[in-house]
Amino acid sequence: MEGLYPLKFTPIYKDKIWGGNKIKTLLNKNFGDLPNCGESWELSGVSGNISVVSNGYLAGNSLEELIEVYMGDLVGDQIFETFGHEFPLLIKFIDANDDLSIQVHPDDEMAAERHNSYGKTEMWYVMQADKGSKLQSGFNQQVDQEKYLEKLEKVELTDILNFEEVTAGDVFFIPAGRVHAIGKGILLAEIQQTSDITYRIYDYDRRDDQGNLRELHTDQALDAIDYTLFPEYKTNYEPIPNESVELASCQYFTTNVLEVTQVVEKDFNKLDSFVIYICLDGELVIETESGSESVQKGETILLPASIENVLLKPVTASAKLLEVYVG
Repeated sequence: MEGLYPLKFTPIYKDKIWGGNKIKTLLNKNFGDLPNCGESWELSGVSGNISVVSNGYLAGNSLEELIEVYMGDLVGDQIFETFGHEFPLLIKFIDANDDLSIQVHPDDEMAAERHNSYGKTEMWYVMQADKGSKLQSGFNQQVDQEKYLEKLEKVELTDILNFEEVTAGDVFFIPAGRVHAIGKGILLAEIQQTSDITYRIYDYDRRDDQGNLRELHTDQALDAIDYTLFPEYKTNYEPIPNESVELASCQYFTTNVLEVTQVVEKDFNKLDSFVIYICLDGELVIETESGSESVQKGETILLPASIENVLLKPVTASAKLLEVYVG
């Protein structure tokens, strides 16, 4: 059996009522004739939307098939033991040409009980934002269920929600239970658990293609919401050239940002996990003992767990990456 190498996958494009054109114009992706491309699923193990390899001799094989054959060599021994043939993360680019619904995701326990699924903890990295664009994360005051319901019924929910104006490079960690929404004019990368469960709370009375009001899940959301007030929702970090700087770390994933201006050596010998690189800007070559692959802005690549040593070589003056793994 031939060895594993850095793997690229064919993006899965999603038409959304709120989608736009930035995935094409800013990320150089061809999503065909979709009128409103809102999402590009870069790496997915979600049933019905499983990513397929696009490069090398494994091209045409699905992520699920690869895990079945390569097991821990692909994902890491502990991850394979825990998740079996299911890939634990979903990587997306999201283009919001309009405000997304205000929503919340259940945690693992609730999702397992209600949907036989994982919950959804996620994070956002803002890649581009039009002037004045805002994200919503959490509450702006102390709220209990009673006050939340009162505001929901009066269609005044936005009064108690925390909205923040954003620019490129802003980072938000969204644990399961946190009310959140992406605002109009924002392009971002999203890292999340493998789950497609969303409880829509408020959707600005929008209608679907058939003229029907979009379904809300206010009853289900009620038990899922964490009403805790936090002093700050945005992640503070200081980039350091040619070093991995942590943006988020939880039981489901660790995400770092890495700006490469010279050759960077990475040693993953002690890491029992795959590594995902999401290219945010520029171009670079990822060199490993089993082959090299170029990656440019808007591309995502999976390094199997069996790859221990990596050289990151910038092609442009600098290249910016998100580095994602479990552990």
